[in-house]
Order: sequence, then structure tokens, then C-alpha cells
Amino acid sequence: MELAPIDWTIIGAYLLFSVIIGLVVARQAGKSSQQYFAAGKNMPWWLLGISMVATTFSTDTPNLVANIVRTDGVSGNWVWWAFLLTGMLTVFVYAHLWKRSGVLTDVEFYELRYSGKMAAFLRGFRAIYLGFVFNVVIMATVSLAAIKIAGVLMGLSPVETVVIGGIVTVIYSTLGGLKGVLFTDFFQFFLAIGGSIIAAYVALNHPQVGGFEGLFQHPEVVGQLNILPDFNDPAQALGVFIIPLAVQWWSVYYPGAEPGGGGYIAQRMFAAKDENNSIAAVFFFNAAHYALRPWPWIIVGLCSIIVFPDIASMKEAFPDAASVAGDDMGYAAMLTFIPTGWLGLVVASLTAAYMSTISTHLNWGSSYLVNDFYQRFINPASSEKELVMVGRISTVLLMVVAGGLALLLQDALGSFQILLQIGAGTGLLFILRWFWWRINAGSEIAAMVISFVIAVYFQFFHGYTGLPELTGWEQVVIGVAITTIGWISVTYMVRPTSQKTLLHFYEVARPGGPGWQRVLDIAEQAGREVQVYKDEAWRVPQGIFCMVLGSVAVYGALFATGYWIYGRWILAGFITVVAVAASVMLFKAWRKLITIGPEDEELYE
Repeated sequence: MELAPIDWTIIGAYLLFSVIIGLVVARQAGKSSQQYFAAGKNMPWWLLGISMVATTFSTDTPNLVANIVRTDGVSGNWVWWAFLLTGMLTVFVYAHLWKRSGVLTDVEFYELRYSGKMAAFLRGFRAIYLGFVFNVVIMATVSLAAIKIAGVLMGLSPVETVVIGGIVTVIYSTLGGLKGVLFTDFFQFFLAIGGSIIAAYVALNHPQVGGFEGLFQHPEVVGQLNILPDFNDPAQALGVFIIPLAVQWWSVYYPGAEPGGGGYIAQRMFAAKDENNSIAAVFFFNAAHYALRPWPWIIVGLCSIIVFPDIASMKEAFPDAASVAGDDMGYAAMLTFIPTGWLGLVVASLTAAYMSTISTHLNWGSSYLVNDFYQRFINPASSEKELVMVGRISTVLLMVVAGGLALLLQDALGSFQILLQIGAGTGLLFILRWFWWRINAGSEIAAMVISFVIAVYFQFFHGYTGLPELTGWEQVVIGVAITTIGWISVTYMVRPTSQKTLLHFYEVARPGGPGWQRVLDIAEQAGREVQVYKDEAWRVPQGIFCMVLGSVAVYGALFATGYWIYGRWILAGFITVVAVAASVMLFKAWRKLITIGPEDEELYE
């Protein structure tokens, strides 16, 4: 299969359009680090929400879903569907807290929340750990997906894909900063959604598939259709459903679904014009991410089981990509049947998905390296022009390292499991640090180090110990248990954060709750006026109620869509009614949540 001139024209037009947007906003983005990394902190919810969705729709996402569907069936997607609970918690409990904090990055938060040299060390270390190490792994995973798709659709080698994709993306990413990313994400969102729908339509109409009827009756597909796992198989139910819903969502740090918010999701919150826009942006992201996008990917993954029943068949069909062939290549393999013209549009949509994610991670990672490492520790007196320049240099460096690592990875699902393990056990800390004064910088350092050491052990050394082999979910649970015990122990072993810092943080963020009562009591005994804080209603109980309703509404929309597609009308109709009822209740509960708090908005400033 070769791309026709019309296909290349469509792809080239999209790339040119992206560069033009970068050029248009480049001058404004270069004025200051706040413009470059936070788009002036004046963006509307709909633009930020769409950008979040576009960013998390990368080239590796449909590959990951196809991998899951081919190996564990539709129900296997619970390993990431469970993160909706994390997202809704961020929407209704943490989004307004992040916006109130007033920081440029979530790493800057550490010196707002903690005190002393340990807080400074944590900020610098976390900037390098997240901005460089962790971020590079994410971008390498995304680039791996691009390698597989380019190998199948264009016949490019892994090195050619990394070099070409890296150069184009770096040029675009360095021009416009976050504002350029947001504007291009807006168009990339619709292009990517359209491309995935075209891919699903073509896959269904493949002669070997025979539409929905042929797909759902095929013996190799029937067993893969269940939305809920087979509870008669405890191993599968535990791995893909029970552990994700009972443990994973609150305990594991994963980019885009961080417990308590963080990363590039927090970056978008900081860029919002106010708290309400921040909350609405994250809600739109979660609704679209979980309810709108998955089914076209799932359908393509199911169709690929019929056309390419095993990895050997994909290696035979695509010899240029044989070295990286795996179940996650099922999605790219099905794209080869898209006709000329439409194929160019789909490839452009995948290019958009790739560029959106990579550009976000480049800007986000660079913001850490510049704001939280270079300016904080290397040259505090640096000018805004210098900070932007350093940001652009670090952008190039991040892309080079990520491209090199991408050449060493093998499959999307394996990379997903590695990232889950690295963050296992840190999530509870990120949730509680806003509401429990005793958590300190030592707690965060312990959680980060312990979880990383455990991940390295399972990835590289466990096989040589002679101990029984563990499944992915067993490794995650063990990591969560050891890491949580470790950081809680260190919390009580390390000196608490200073009273001055704790009270200042409380005045800025206004988290509320019983976990801060001791801090307010000490301040009151010292003659500080804190009664206004004690009288303020706590938003968290109402926020959790909204979280539950939001989760029911989005899960309902997700499952109702699936059952409508399956042709199970009665069940689909019932779930649709539940989703609508939950949405109506959420609307009322959300309005009540907004009214909780002091009437004087100056108290938040």
C-alpha cells in the first residue's frame, strides 16, 4: 500500500496549517514565561477542555486500546476506564484548589505547601524527575506508536519515523508555547475524532468482517465483547476490573489521570481565566475522554482480530514493521484498507494526535525544567527573554532523548504497565496532601523513591530471584502497599512543615476540612484572626457527591453507547435513562457546590 499524491497533499496541508498557527502566536508567546507556559492565564474552559482531550488522544492510545481488546477483550479497558473516578475527583474537589494556588506549574506547589531545604530539594528533584525522566518515557511510548503506524502505512523505518516526526514536532512546539498548543489542539481534536470514525467505518466494511452483524457473530470476537469481565474467572476479574476500581484509581500516578490533579491537566487549569472555567474544562475533558472516544477504537480492534488473527499474520503483511510487530499494531494494520483520499485524512488525524501529545509534553516538561529548576536554582535573576530561550532549548533536548528511547521500546501495553508501576502508591499522598497538614516534603520524596525502586526491581531483577512470577496487577498492589507504608512512616519521622508555611498555604488555597484544624487552632492561640476560615463551609462532601453523579453519568453514556452498538436495545435504553437522570442530578448538585464558600471573593486573592 502506498499513499497517493492526494493523501500526501492532505497531510502536508495539515502540517503547514499547524506551523502557521505557531508562527502567528510566536511573538506573543515569547514575551514572558507565563505567556509561553500558561498562555497568559486567561483561557476559556472550552478551549482548555478540548486541548486536554486532544492531548490524551495520541497515536499510542488507539494502539493501546487495540492491544487490550485483542488480548483481554472489551472489558480489559477497565484498566484505564477506572481512572474516570480520579478525573471526576479532580473536577469537583481539586480543580478550584489548583487555580487558587496561583502557581505556574504543579511542581512550584511544593514550596507553597512545604518549607525548608527539603521542600526546595523536592521541587528541583521533581522538576527533573517528572519534566525529564518521566516525561521522556511518556513521549517515547507515544513515538513508539508513531513508529508502528508509519511502518505500516508509509513503509518508514523506526529511525526515519523518529527523525522526521521529531523535527516537525519540535519546530512547531518551540514557536507558540502553550497558546499555540491550545489553538492547534482545537483543530486537532476534530480531525482526530473524524479520523477514528472513518477508520471504524472502513474496518466494519472489510469483506472478512461483514459489518456489525458479521463482527458480532464471528467466533473469535464473541468472547471479546463483554463490557464487564467474566467473574467466573477470578484472575481476569481481579486484574482488569476489581483492582483498577478498588485500588488503582486512587493509588497510582498516571499522566492525565493524576490523583488530586497534576501534570499537563494542572497546566491547563492554571491557564484558565477563573475557577469556574478551570472546573468546567476538566469536566468536559473527562466526559469526552471516556464517553465520546473509545468505541471507534474498540470497533477497529475487534475487526483486526478477524483480519489479522495473530502477530505472525501482521509480520507477514508488513515486513517493514516486523521488528516491532505486536497486538498493538492491530489498529494501524486495519488502517491500510482505507481508500485513497480518506487515507490521507486519517493519517493526518493520527499525525495531529501525535503532534498534540508530543507538543504538550514538550511544553509541560520544559516548564518544569525552566521554572522549577533553571530559574529556581541556576539563575534566579534570569530575564523573561532568557527563560523563553532556555525553554526552547530544553524542548529540543527532550525530543532528542525521547526519540532515542522510543527505538528501544516494544509495545504500548507493556509501556503502560511500566508507567503504572512507577507511580504505584503515590496517589493517596497526592490526594491527602491538600487536606492533612502533617504530610511534608519527606513524605513526597519517600513515596517517589520507593515506588521507583520497586518498579525497577519488578522490571529488571524479579526474574532472577527465583520467586514466583507476578501478574501486572499483583505488582501494582504490592507496590501500592509498600510505598504507602513507607511514605506514611516517613511522614512521622520527618519534622513537620513550619507553621508559617502551613498557614500561608491555607490562606491561599483554602482547602478546609478537619485535617487543618490543628494549624488554625495554633494560629488562633498566637493571636491570628482565623475565624473566617473556620466558619467557611467545606466543599469536599458536596464535591464527592458530584464526583459520584458525574461518574455514573459518564459511565452510563459509555456503556449505553456500547449496548446500542451491540443491538441490545432494552439494556441500552435502561442505561441511557440512568445516565440522563444522573446528569440532571449532577447539574443541580454542581450549582449547589458553586455556592459553597465565602461571598467575598477577595478572600481568595
